[in-house]
Amino acid sequence: MPDYLSVSSLTKYLKLKFDRDPYLERVYLTGQVSNFRKRPSHQYFSLKDEKAVIQATVWAGIYKSLGFELEEGMKVNVVGRIQIYEPSGSYSIIIEKAEPDGIGALAIQFEQLKKKLGEEGLFQDKFKQPLPQFAQKIGVVTSSSGAVIRDIITTVSRRFPGREVVLYPTKVQGDGAATEIAQNIQRANERADLDVLIIGRGGGSIEDLWAFNEEAVVRAIFESRIPIISSVGHETDTTLADFVADKRAATPTAAAELATPVTKLDVLAHLKQQENRLSKAIGNRLLYYRERLEKLANSVIFRQPERLYDAYLQKLDHLQLRMKQSISEYRHEGQKRSQILVQRLLTCSPIQKIAFYQETVAQQKRLLRSNTTMIYDRKVAEAKRLANNLLMLDTSRIVARGYAIVEQNRRVIDSIHKVQIEESVTIQLRDGHLEVEVKDVKTKEI
Repeated sequence: MPDYLSVSSLTKYLKLKFDRDPYLERVYLTGQVSNFRKRPSHQYFSLKDEKAVIQATVWAGIYKSLGFELEEGMKVNVVGRIQIYEPSGSYSIIIEKAEPDGIGALAIQFEQLKKKLGEEGLFQDKFKQPLPQFAQKIGVVTSSSGAVIRDIITTVSRRFPGREVVLYPTKVQGDGAATEIAQNIQRANERADLDVLIIGRGGGSIEDLWAFNEEAVVRAIFESRIPIISSVGHETDTTLADFVADKRAATPTAAAELATPVTKLDVLAHLKQQENRLSKAIGNRLLYYRERLEKLANSVIFRQPERLYDAYLQKLDHLQLRMKQSISEYRHEGQKRSQILVQRLLTCSPIQKIAFYQETVAQQKRLLRSNTTMIYDRKVAEAKRLANNLLMLDTSRIVARGYAIVEQNRRVIDSIHKVQIEESVTIQLRDGHLEVEVKDVKTKEI
């Protein structure tokens, strides 16, 4: 009777064969990515060609080191080992290395990061800062030993001597270069006296220039307060730093020229031109005023100045004559009025009028005393009458005679219609007051 194997026994046997087969320990495979959906950690998908499909797995650490993002339909070349997954009995390839087929991983990573940052708006022109015309201090982020810094210093010294170049020695390729570039850009922004910043290096392969494609460097350039000129590689080389920088220069010399757009000779020529314009303007103004002065000096007024006040002299003579005539007429009229008043005074004796007015005054005094006495007596009688009336209205006198006064809230109640049943009222009597509550209201027939 033959021996039957269990499914698990067969699967273990096949797994042992797969694990020990030297041809399956390192497999070089090419295929198209299928059923890919990016996961937070490990990645699971399929590799296929026209005739077959194999499951693929990339552990999280390996996926982060690939340098590019897998995409559905992408054709890739992978290196890995084949293993059997016992619970399902399926086999798959555990990928240890991968790169796009026909194009480098860095090129793929470049395009993917360019697309991502472009969608965020980091490359838009509206965020570009203008370069200053007269930069006093120019910062440079590059290697201290390369030709880049020498070219920049030479060009700046030639175009505008006296301008200070501040170097931030930086590693520009290899491990840690991107971090150092980003940190030095941030260091430069901590200074308040830098006007423009140049970042760059000489030419090289895409691997050599890759530090300037790192996301950390691109974001540091975008966030820079200082305008940045990118000069990375040769004119044909393009990095993401070139896209995000405020200006791109093909060479370090061109970058230095952008940082000093106006040379010292340009400034001197401009000042000379302005000096000539000012001198010409002043000369024209002086000539204008000289001609005007000569014209005024040759005018009739300056040659015969007495003509300025001839008319005023005539007017003054006329006014003096009129004044003398007016004074003479006023004095003559005053003399005539004085003579008339003297005559009237002589004809009217004042003694009779004085006697008449004295009698009139005496009569008025007697009449005044008589009227004053009558008015005083009448006012005294009126005052006594009003005092008696006031005494009649005194509530204390009323209650003293046995009457009572009903009040509510300090208001006298003089009618039953002004109170309601169960309301409280105050009754004022001769020796005090009562607080009572209305139990009933009866109307009196009149």
